[in-house]
Amino acid sequence: MGLGDKISNAAEDAKGKAKEAAGDATDNERLQAEGQADQFSADVKQTGEKAKDAWKDATDR
Repeated sequence: MGLGDKISNAAEDAKGKAKEAAGDATDNERLQAEGQADQFSADVKQTGEKAKDAWKDATDR
C-alpha cells in the first residue's frame, strides 16, 4: 500500500469518527450513519490494499 493510500484511508477514517462523534453529541442519527459509512469505506479500502500487497509479495518470490 502506498503512503498516499495510507494517508487517504486514515483521513477518511478520522473524518468518519468525527462525524459519528458529532452525530452522537447532537443526537443526529443521519450524521452518525454517515460517519459509520465513512469508517466502513476506509476499512474496505485498507483491506483491499493489504490484499493487493500480500498478493504482490506472494508473487514476487
